[in-house]
Amino acid sequence: MVSAEFEEKAATVSSLTQRPTDDELLKLYGLYKQATVGDNETTKPGMFDLKGKYKWQAWTDLKGTSQADAEQQYIALATELIAKYN
Repeated sequence: MVSAEFEEKAATVSSLTQRPTDDELLKLYGLYKQATVGDNETTKPGMFDLKGKYKWQAWTDLKGTSQADAEQQYIALATELIAKYN
């Protein structure tokens, strides 16, 4: 179960006035999925789905990270990005 702070940061990050870099967005995505779903058990996307592969890999790289740890890392990164891009 995710915290209210996590949900608040997720909502704020999705409406930033400037777009974060692709690397920052991938890290956010991976942490979000790890915090809300847990380890990535999905099939790797096909070779022509580049965006899907990058997102899949960002999530897979966090395998073994607890959902609570991923949530705290997400909140920390989101706070940093909000200060940087809002």
